[in-house]
Amino acid sequence: MKRKMQSKQKKEISFISKVRVRFVETDPLGIVWHGNYIQYFEDGREAFGRHHNIAYLNQKDFGYATPIVKSSSEHKLPLRYGDVATIKTIYVDSRAAKMIFRYEIYNQDDLLVCTGETVQVFVDQIGQGDLSLAIPEFFKEWKQKVGLIDE
Repeated sequence: MKRKMQSKQKKEISFISKVRVRFVETDPLGIVWHGNYIQYFEDGREAFGRHHNIAYLNQKDFGYATPIVKSSSEHKLPLRYGDVATIKTIYVDSRAAKMIFRYEIYNQDDLLVCTGETVQVFVDQIGQGDLSLAIPEFFKEWKQKVGLIDE
């Protein structure tokens, strides 16, 4: 008997947002200081959350917070004061009780300037901020609603 190979294509959930580079975000050379890209990641993540109904305030309504426990970035080209950057925020599905996001930031010429990733965990905001090892029910329901799980 032959087994049928099922190709299960992962669904990408993403959101595109834009940000204009402010003067305060640049260094004396007029380029964005590398630490500000983390803020751009957060801008993208918040826009993603508002669009897909999984924003920080939604999480708080269910008694959870999701602090970042890991972040990374790789810089390829500079952004400058006045540039309009496009942030693509991509949710990376995981079976664990965490949220993983990848980021692609493009300049106004549509050239990739930075990539990155953040990992967030669920903590009980009502109690003592205890780490949640199980996926919270509201998050399971969200994953079902956006088509990541069938249960």
